[in-house]
Amino acid sequence: MTYSGQVTVGGPADVHELKDLMITKIAVGPMDNNAYLLRCRATDEQLLIDAANDADTLIGMIGGDGIASVVTTHQHGDHWQALAAVVAATGARTYAGRADAEGIPVPTDVLVDDGDTIRVGRVELTARHLVGHTPGSIALVYDDPHGHPHVFTGDCLFPGGVGNTRKDPKAFASLIHDVETKIFDALPDETWVYPGHGDDTSLGTERPHLPEWHTRGW
Repeated sequence: MTYSGQVTVGGPADVHELKDLMITKIAVGPMDNNAYLLRCRATDEQLLIDAANDADTLIGMIGGDGIASVVTTHQHGDHWQALAAVVAATGARTYAGRADAEGIPVPTDVLVDDGDTIRVGRVELTARHLVGHTPGSIALVYDDPHGHPHVFTGDCLFPGGVGNTRKDPKAFASLIHDVETKIFDALPDETWVYPGHGDDTSLGTERPHLPEWHTRGW
């Protein structure tokens, strides 16, 4: 079936099959968080983005092959409620942005900086540090050699705008700057966007609305 990226808590996962990577999206928890399981087709190694909630659901999705790594996109509590249980069950290495790691109550094995490479099997993801929603939020970019890029944005970019900056003009200015320069300016319109909550989008869909976002300030 064609991947839609539309998932609901308690419903089935949706799988986006790329040539080198399988991306499984599932919604969990009371805040409808998205969690993403990435699987390298060549090695079967797996990586989880945001062990947000519902540990049993996530562990069931991971399956018997386990995961090598789990990346937490930022320190807000709705994105790590299941992290301790998932790490205990799988022994996965933990990754988080350097400036957010202290706010995550599970030790971070690898502190992530802007431009760092995170690998899942033979697939490489590039971390982009986006400041404003939190001090250490990270997005992960997969530049598919067989097609368009894919970016996992946590709570920094959604359909319709950037993440919540709590009506703080400085935080908004920082986040919109980083999202524009590191995501929109660096990647083409075809780039698929996987956010921390809700439906997917593309940079081409959102790009025409950047001036509106600047004007409204959120």
